[in-house]
Amino acid sequence: MSHLISFHPLTTTQVGGNFGGILSSDQKCTPMALTDLAIRQAKPREKPYKLTDGDGLYLLIHSQGGKYWRLKYRYQGKEKLLSLGVYPDISLAEARDRCLQARQLLKSQLDPSQVKQEQKRSSILDEEKTLEFIAREWHANRQSGWTPRHASYVLKRLEADLFPILGGRPIAHLTASELLSTLRLVEKRGAIEMAHRLLQTVGQIIRYAVITGRASRDISSDLKGALETRPVRHHSFLKASDLPEFLTRLNGYEGDFQTRLALRLLVLTFVRTGELRQVKWDEIDWTDSLWRLPAERMKMRRPHLVPLSRQAIDTLKTLRSLGKGKDWIFPSQTNLERCMSENTLLYALYRMGYHSRATGHGFRATASTILNEQGVRSDVIERQLAHAERNQVRASYNHAEYLPERRLMMQQWADFLDDQQKKGKLS
Repeated sequence: MSHLISFHPLTTTQVGGNFGGILSSDQKCTPMALTDLAIRQAKPREKPYKLTDGDGLYLLIHSQGGKYWRLKYRYQGKEKLLSLGVYPDISLAEARDRCLQARQLLKSQLDPSQVKQEQKRSSILDEEKTLEFIAREWHANRQSGWTPRHASYVLKRLEADLFPILGGRPIAHLTASELLSTLRLVEKRGAIEMAHRLLQTVGQIIRYAVITGRASRDISSDLKGALETRPVRHHSFLKASDLPEFLTRLNGYEGDFQTRLALRLLVLTFVRTGELRQVKWDEIDWTDSLWRLPAERMKMRRPHLVPLSRQAIDTLKTLRSLGKGKDWIFPSQTNLERCMSENTLLYALYRMGYHSRATGHGFRATASTILNEQGVRSDVIERQLAHAERNQVRASYNHAEYLPERRLMMQQWADFLDDQQKKGKLS
């Protein structure tokens, strides 16, 4: 069906001469009865009632006070009803124009109600092809594999930088130049890395649209090398030669004792700082000397095992003797129901004299570099670092992979740190 009931204003000339009754395509026109004044003065009654205008058009007044335009007509011998809007959003003149359009459809042997439904379906289909609709659908499908924080961040970036400009564009008609112009606005704010992440996200959305049949190709690939770049800045980390002095300073740290132990455990396990801060006592398997991190706390959303060296177990026993946290191993100093804040460890490093020289995350690079130099297999190190596994099927089952070798490696690492600390004392 190609005729859509768009309800644009029509004149009697456009309709084609004198208009007959809307009840059927050949019925005579009845005189217009309503006025704006009569409509405004109409008050609700105990039961709904009608104010008729003519040609089957009337205003239905509900007992709650709502006023609704309705059109009664006949199509193929059956009486039908068409909703034309709500007063005062739709004025008397607009309601009459819509009545004229409906009557014109009847003259063409088309049912106004069916045309309206088709128009609504078409509008919904058009909306489902827009960048914003597909992006939200993609986000809803992906967020179960993300942390709530990351899922929220991705959506907020799209809502702030993409949807206001390109959200209403049909994704199949989106051009590389349009996308580049939008990303340039992010660049102009100085948010270079954010522009690159947004391009990556849009590419994933468009590829999802291709897979679901709503786009033909990924135009984001045309922008490779088009965005401004900055030199990559890695997390500051310590070299092997820095460890004796660092461990000596850590052993003599005069700040909070819990923070000192947190830094010690971070160096021993080289987990991510967020994973350390949020560790709970029920994640520690004392029998097997394992720290079992649940999938929901891991960056890659897969469970992870951290073999605990003798030194790590001793550190945890010391922490337990403090009796500070019921659930959290590292509770907040101000609220025992919350974990340690994300800046606690960083500020402790600053107080130790390592501003711009070391970060909590940097201990991962320190351990990885030294263990590789000591001849430990890279696969074992990467598994312990819980880096992304390219083979997603394999990744579902490998959280315990290389566990015996990882146990030996973690004890080797802890013993190496003890040796470095002894060197610091002697120097």
